Amino acid sequence: MADRHDEALKIFAAGTFIPAIPLALDAGRRFDEAAQRRLVRYYLEAGVGGIAVAVHTTQFAIRDPEIALLEPVLRVTVDEIARYEAQSGRAIVRIAGVCGSTEQAVAEAKLALLLSYDAVLLSPGGLSSLTEEELLERTKAVAAALPVIGFYLQVSVGGRTLSFDYWQRLCEIEGVIGIKCASFDRYSTIDVVRAAAFASREVALYTGNDDNILIDLLTPYQFTVDGETRTKRFAGGLLGHWAVCTRRAVEIFKDLKQASMITPERLCLAAEITDFNAAVFDTRNGFAGCIPGVHEVLRRQGLLEGIWCLDPQECLSPGQAEEIDRVMGMYGHLLD
Repeated sequence: MADRHDEALKIFAAGTFIPAIPLALDAGRRFDEAAQRRLVRYYLEAGVGGIAVAVHTTQFAIRDPEIALLEPVLRVTVDEIARYEAQSGRAIVRIAGVCGSTEQAVAEAKLALLLSYDAVLLSPGGLSSLTEEELLERTKAVAAALPVIGFYLQVSVGGRTLSFDYWQRLCEIEGVIGIKCASFDRYSTIDVVRAAAFASREVALYTGNDDNILIDLLTPYQFTVDGETRTKRFAGGLLGHWAVCTRRAVEIFKDLKQASMITPERLCLAAEITDFNAAVFDTRNGFAGCIPGVHEVLRRQGLLEGIWCLDPQECLSPGQAEEIDRVMGMYGHLLD
């Protein structure tokens, strides 16, 4: 496909639907390549605009030397995407998660470049010792390899509070093409949107606030400074929640992209999706069962054989299966 990378970046800038996909394992907790390919095809056939892999939902432990699954998972995912692109003639945004120290993040970005990914989602997790200045320098180093999507990670799962000044400066870095805001906090979300609204360069905003998906996508944010008024919106979403019941979620996203107003029906739907997410992500237990929860819904959809994670201790929390029963029974209109 001619210039597919440029086309993919245009799709990202315009705003699209990107699930953060999980890792398929067999009962021995070994990589199940056939199941992984089946998952990727499911997302593609559901109508997604992009796929993010090697992110939290894919399990960060794939990078551990004794596990060594980072490259295999990236290769299998991009291979299925390329196959689909050749058949459909449609470009899919390919996003690889990168994390760790500057050295590690740059190395992972270079691997993603070698495998023909379009951009990287740069996680700040585990870097609480770095100053904001050091985080910005890290971003510049990674952006020299591949376009970067900045990431506001919620504090409860290893993120940190970052200042408005940090986001304002991040937006000005050449090579930063977007920000995934997953702070799960309205105040810090507005900081990110305001920074992007007054940036001298265009940066696409993607919601990662799984607790507020529809409202983020529907809300116009308007700011006035020195007599100039600017409006900014979330262009799309990059979400672990979209890894389940994806076909139906794509339909809802397409409706929202065409929506011109917030209606009571859409507000009701927003609350239902948040309730569904709470069960899957295990919010009652501090997100402890988040990844197994995603696996459990996919198992019920017939897409995974089991809910195995790399860590044998990572499993559904007490009562989580019953909560998933509840929301899947109550909100049948959210299921594929």
